[in-house]
Amino acid sequence: MAIRPELGNIREARAFLRGHFGTTRVVAAEALSARVGKRVWLKLEAELPTGSFKVRGALWGLAARLKHGSVAEVVASSTGNHGAAVAWAGKLLGVRARIFLPVGCNLVKRGRIAALGAEIVESGGADLASASALASEYAQRAGVYFLNDAVDKDLPAGPGTIGLEILEQVPEVSAIFVPMGDTALIRGVAAAVKQVAPQVKIVGVQAERAPSYYLSWKEKKAIGTETCNTIADGLATRTPDAGNVEAICELVDDVVLVSEEEMLRAIGILLMEEHVLAEPAGAASTAAMLKAGAINALGENVVLVVTGANISKEVLRRAVEII
Repeated sequence: MAIRPELGNIREARAFLRGHFGTTRVVAAEALSARVGKRVWLKLEAELPTGSFKVRGALWGLAARLKHGSVAEVVASSTGNHGAAVAWAGKLLGVRARIFLPVGCNLVKRGRIAALGAEIVESGGADLASASALASEYAQRAGVYFLNDAVDKDLPAGPGTIGLEILEQVPEVSAIFVPMGDTALIRGVAAAVKQVAPQVKIVGVQAERAPSYYLSWKEKKAIGTETCNTIADGLATRTPDAGNVEAICELVDDVVLVSEEEMLRAIGILLMEEHVLAEPAGAASTAAMLKAGAINALGENVVLVVTGANISKEVLRRAVEII
């Protein structure tokens, strides 16, 4: 079943989230605008608690679940940002959190989770699949809720609030570039935008080395990949959900793949020219826009969603060296 939130649910989520944090800024990207000959804005989601957009979905998803009864413990599988967001939401709402991480995950993100007091469990595998399997198994215990951002029915309304904010902040927007991992973000943003301003183009962005949802969107059926080995851990998915594929096929106008080098270059450009720090997944929207031909026929007003800034020192060093 495709999960694409209704406008009323997104507005309800927005009213709730406003009680815990404000609207993130949209800033004019003068250097990027000069590069592409269009007006470009950056939606700065790293301004939120835990440094990424994920708190929107985690807090709303957990709050929605608590309306139906108490939860003794909330669990999540994550490459980092969703885990930190669930840990933060659990702490705020008084629910113990346990986060299942792949081996060798981003240490910056792991540190955020630990600082929030959540229990951390490392899975045996290097990608999210094994962590998700362990979280699902653990969640069979009484009182435990698995807040799975890939398939939770309530969660996408949280990131959907980004779409409403963009439409208010940049009324003339013609296209929005949205990084695409488990697709909760793009399903929420696209659902909000298409119900209010259907003429606005939604462009998804995936890593070339983790293209499962790109392939699925192109073929209109779920297509998995053997690996998803990319520096953009926030985009590292290899097993698409069929319902999510159905939703993005209906909502997303185009999907662009970006290379590791293109993301590193985008991180460097954002930092040195726009004074904005972004992790690889957060810079993916910029990388996609800078690809030759990627913004043709997308109008004159482009918003890039910068999803987070939890970047390791090693990746940041590589990004600065490459530009």
